[in-house]
Amino acid sequence: MSDAQQVFDVVVVGSGGGAMTAAHLARRHGLSTVVVEKTDKLGGTSAYSGGACWLPGSAVQQRAGIADSTESARAYLDAILDDPDRDKVEAFLAEAPLLVAALEEDPALEFEWLPFPEYFDAPGRVSWGRSIQPVNVRRDELPEEVASLVRPPVERDRAGQGGRNTLSGGQALIARLLWAFTRDGGVVLTSHCVDALVLDGDRVTGVRATTADGPVEIRARRGVLIAAGGFERNPTWRKEYAVPGDAAWTMAPRGTNTGEPIAAAVAVGAATALLDQGWFCPGLEQPDGSGSFTLGFRGGVIVDQQGRRYANECMPYDRFGRAMAAAPDRIPSWFVFDSREDGRLPAIAMPEGSPDEHLAAGTWVRSDSLPELADRLDLSALVDTVERFNGFAESGVDEDFARGSDEYDTFFAAGDGPNKALLPVDRAPFFAARLVLSDLGTKGGLVTDTHARVLRPDGSVIAGLYATGNSSASVVGAVYPGPGAPLGTAMVFGALAIQDLARGTTGG
Repeated sequence: MSDAQQVFDVVVVGSGGGAMTAAHLARRHGLSTVVVEKTDKLGGTSAYSGGACWLPGSAVQQRAGIADSTESARAYLDAILDDPDRDKVEAFLAEAPLLVAALEEDPALEFEWLPFPEYFDAPGRVSWGRSIQPVNVRRDELPEEVASLVRPPVERDRAGQGGRNTLSGGQALIARLLWAFTRDGGVVLTSHCVDALVLDGDRVTGVRATTADGPVEIRARRGVLIAAGGFERNPTWRKEYAVPGDAAWTMAPRGTNTGEPIAAAVAVGAATALLDQGWFCPGLEQPDGSGSFTLGFRGGVIVDQQGRRYANECMPYDRFGRAMAAAPDRIPSWFVFDSREDGRLPAIAMPEGSPDEHLAAGTWVRSDSLPELADRLDLSALVDTVERFNGFAESGVDEDFARGSDEYDTFFAAGDGPNKALLPVDRAPFFAARLVLSDLGTKGGLVTDTHARVLRPDGSVIAGLYATGNSSASVVGAVYPGPGAPLGTAMVFGALAIQDLARGTTGG
């Protein structure tokens, strides 16, 4: 592309769910639009996700006949959020069903209800959840250039392998949005790291990016939307802002999300908030030191470095991650399980890895008895902990942490006792898998208003600059309401940004 062509109405930085939703809608509004991506693949952490979108009150939920509504979602958020920005919450709730309707007008985009419980027992909760997801799409249904650009699922991407023949979850979301965007004339630039913004007076008019061929400048007639994820892969920033966990354990794809676009916005006066926050989860430590998103514990117990349980292992992953972060002797923890599943992990880990490789690396430990396992790992309280837990499995009541008392607890459970979330740990040999604190991204960043416009510390608007997703301070604060909240909120505020850009208003 020549220098003369490096001018667009809208520049979208990043290519996750929020970015691609915004880019697609910008083209729908007739705005020339470019997606600028740091890596050679599109989708970021969104492509690794299950593709759940927390978008309350839409026709998709109505078609499924579930008891969802904007009003129930408002009640739910009112009950669980701590001192939220009410105007932004209302903007999200009002736009969510309209966004889904707008997306489903396009034949490339189709959604269905996804049964998956919400994360808090609170007023307004919908039994088995209100999240929706994109319908799977086969690779041979997509243009070749679209299919080749979508980042593969995490277990294949980390192994250097390509995507599958059927794209599901997050890959389906990115593929469908990219399909619609490029079909309508949208432009994609890969391997462009945006590290500075272009100003005309106080107005943002473009971006500067580093490429293998040197720096480039891409101009924006209407505005720039930063939707490039957080800074979870930046160890310096994590330490500075006291984000629990470690850059090595995050689920963000390697080579992504080190915060350059956020820093570029701060350099032109942007305010930030929630910089110590993330979307947390237990992480199965891999032999190479990375972490794997781990949820759906079907058996076993998780213990600290003394061998004591400290939380309900079956509770939603962000809440368990926050319990891990609450005390220094909980990172790493040990997931202790028996041989009920023939030595396989009684949980979902993405990726899980080979048990033999784990055992060889010491990230898993195997012993013929619990006392031997406790001795090898110096878990002084482990035997007593498991004996007490096995008593709970027999009675059906977890007297310590109420495991199995919530619908989320039992969603993945498969036990046949009085409480299907409580399986005794009693079949030798026994295993312990090391758990670290992983995350799905940081969730602190640029402060924005109801139109996703980026604000200065005094509350004034930086004209021409917008942000959504993990590049912005999350509308839900330190809370993770339910499956698909990161994607749903990113998509909505991406849509609101484009509506403002399409009106031709740039604030200020």
